[in-house]
Amino acid sequence: MAVTDLDDGGFGAALRAWRRARGLSQLDLALAADASPRHLSFLETNRAKPSRDMVLALADAMVLPRAACNTLLNAAGFAALFPVTPLDAAALGPLRAILDEMMRRHAPNPALLCDRHWTVLDATPSARMLLAGLAGDSGEMNVVRMLAKSPLAPQGIANYPEVLQEMTGRIRLEALEAGADPVFTEHLRALEEAMRRHPSTGATQRRPLAPIILRSPGGDLSFLSTIAHFGTSEDVTVRDLRLELLFPADDATRAAMAALA
Repeated sequence: MAVTDLDDGGFGAALRAWRRARGLSQLDLALAADASPRHLSFLETNRAKPSRDMVLALADAMVLPRAACNTLLNAAGFAALFPVTPLDAAALGPLRAILDEMMRRHAPNPALLCDRHWTVLDATPSARMLLAGLAGDSGEMNVVRMLAKSPLAPQGIANYPEVLQEMTGRIRLEALEAGADPVFTEHLRALEEAMRRHPSTGATQRRPLAPIILRSPGGDLSFLSTIAHFGTSEDVTVRDLRLELLFPADDATRAAMAALA
């Protein structure tokens, strides 16, 4: 069961699933939320109904994502607290303007705007070109699935095992934050299967900067990545955005990107 799914157990089942996903005992969670273990046990068995403040205290103690907090509130019979605003809504117009400006200023270098599961929502022209070289004619727009499942990825990425390792580590961390999210579970399964097919060289120490090296007709293109999150908003959509900016890691790549300008 996905932690964010509700079953016949209602609030108690959802709370118990999240507590277990976080690796907490009832005593651990009760202490963190300033509740008694007995009361927490009653909540998990639906023998007691939580107050809205108690739901929020439990969600805060478990460091739940905004969407999961909304789900837990709904399960307890309360309205969601955090808005979920479509990215094209007028209310997010100022944010979209900022995103557009960041991506425009980053051009001609590649930039990707993705949702929490790494599905591409927008991209600069150079990023679209690079993605097309990895996805081929599949139409795949999810970065993780593209990396793990596309037959073109091992050919198009010169340091493919190293990139797989880096992405797998990143997705493991995000999966821990998200709980038993079925999309992240599938992402990890696909990445781990790809790592079995393409094991690393067995280096005992990783280098301090791990670029992604893409093969191109004009030679290898080497990029370093930085990922921006928008944590000052309480909106679920905004909190889930990832803006990945790729910077040339060597002079040859810098010259190739400048030629695109």
